[in-house]
Amino acid sequence: MADSKTISSAQALTLVEDIRRWGAELGFQQIGISGIELGVAERRLADWLKRQYQGDMHYMQRHGAKRSRPDLLLPGTMSVICARMDYLPEDPARALPLLDHPEKAYVSRYALGRDYHKVLRGRLRKLARRIEDHIGPHGYRVFVDSAPVLEKPLAEKSGLGWIGKHTNLINRKAGSWFFLGELYVDLDLPADSSETSRCGSCTACIDVCPTAAIIAPYQLDARRCISYLTIEMKGPIPEAYRPLIGNRIFGCDDCQIFCPWNKFAVRSNEADFAPRHGLDNASLTELFLWSKEEWLKKTAGSAIRRIGYEQWLRNLAVALGNAKTSEKVTGALQKRAADPSALVREHVRWALTRHAVVGKRNSTDAIKGESASV
Repeated sequence: MADSKTISSAQALTLVEDIRRWGAELGFQQIGISGIELGVAERRLADWLKRQYQGDMHYMQRHGAKRSRPDLLLPGTMSVICARMDYLPEDPARALPLLDHPEKAYVSRYALGRDYHKVLRGRLRKLARRIEDHIGPHGYRVFVDSAPVLEKPLAEKSGLGWIGKHTNLINRKAGSWFFLGELYVDLDLPADSSETSRCGSCTACIDVCPTAAIIAPYQLDARRCISYLTIEMKGPIPEAYRPLIGNRIFGCDDCQIFCPWNKFAVRSNEADFAPRHGLDNASLTELFLWSKEEWLKKTAGSAIRRIGYEQWLRNLAVALGNAKTSEKVTGALQKRAADPSALVREHVRWALTRHAVVGKRNSTDAIKGESASV
């Protein structure tokens, strides 16, 4: 950025109201303004990294203080415009019967439609251009989970919600089924008041986590988290966690599904977030038999693309190992027993062994109590 843009206090107040109105017109449910002081969040991040809870996510420590100091990441930054957009494509009650379903796959609801990075980034750029049209050239940069940004602490400071015990952001009027995006600007804007935690004594998210990844209130060991295991982890999934993953093939929503605050969640009207190719109700065997060409076609423009075809098959092999034993399931697995990928072959062998040893079963409930260790 060049030197910070100077506007008067009165202009700043009026501009913030305009930004909220423009944000609503662009499809955001809420806009908040945050300052750039993140000292508490910086110390919490340092402690989290010291405990190595990030696992293989080495990028979490790659940029030093730039993640927690916006003006180091983008010199001249004075304020952060935070935005949230609801994404839930259906009544959240519809997701519950799919958890650990004996035949169907569970895909995290945020990944059922178009890649949110593209949707929010485009809207935030339009918002930035409206600001520029109104006040003239100024320094800014758009972020949507795409750079070293502490988006949840910034959103909390801007009043969009509070960070819950599961470490997701919760809004008292909208639950937690929403995306976040940021505009770093060189404008001195009046900051909103931070939201305070309203989790109280509730431990629902901790109690339902399939892998006990929420090791204490507000503390997540990512190495145990199903979202990490199915998305971030590129190699073999530790065997102790495989039975606990159930049918979750991309991400995990359990902590959100069971959060009492999500009774206030609002279904999104964004066409971009509507489920594509039946991924909200697909069978495990159907998805496992997709060819690479079919997978590339059906995941075009989707957040699922980030894991690659090999990891997709790995995840499905684990889910099929947890599925109800049937000729259809074992037949699908056997078709990939000689897959070119050693990673896929190993997970297929594991799945076939489970069906041979465990035999027929109605669900994965019997193995829910299995222990897991890092």
